[in-house]
Amino acid sequence: MPRPARHDRQVALDQAVELFWERGYHATSMKHIEQALDMRPGSLYATFGSKRGLFSEVLDRYAAQMAEELALCLSQREGMVEGLRHYLRSLAGPCLVRPGTPPRACMLIKTLLEVNAEEPALSEQVNRVLDQMEQRLTQCLAQAREAGELRPETDPARLARLLQGQIIGLRSFAQRDISPAHLSALADDMAALLDPYLQGQH
Repeated sequence: MPRPARHDRQVALDQAVELFWERGYHATSMKHIEQALDMRPGSLYATFGSKRGLFSEVLDRYAAQMAEELALCLSQREGMVEGLRHYLRSLAGPCLVRPGTPPRACMLIKTLLEVNAEEPALSEQVNRVLDQMEQRLTQCLAQAREAGELRPETDPARLARLLQGQIIGLRSFAQRDISPAHLSALADDMAALLDPYLQGQH
């Protein structure tokens, strides 16, 4: 059977992201994948090679979605700092690239905890993706400092690590039975972490 067209492949990957995000790697069987993607076993193996091969592509697709969300938030606000604030607050509401999707624990962290010892290649991939996200935040903060939005003594890499930790914490916290208002307030507090670094603040 021929491989699906690129558009169909992206649709299949997006469906697989939702499946693995909800069920996790080990709890997702090939039968679950066949049903969710509406693909026969032969077509699945011809397209993705294996469950592990599919999941590796799913991790890359999820990372791309995260990057899209950050880029979208930055484009919707004037100034890098306001864009970052908008991004942090958006994490408490419906996802920007996947409208209507409620906040959930970060798929990357769930995967890291699940496959750390058993699937070292997947663990390395997750760590690589997290590093890339932290680098994007570092670049944004460096641009904000260069533009005069942040104080010149600000360490973009260190501040990016702080924000990354907060983002991971918020996405894990979202798994709890907590009211949207409390989650939104937590995101506001995260956005306020940038205040002491603003140019002109003491």
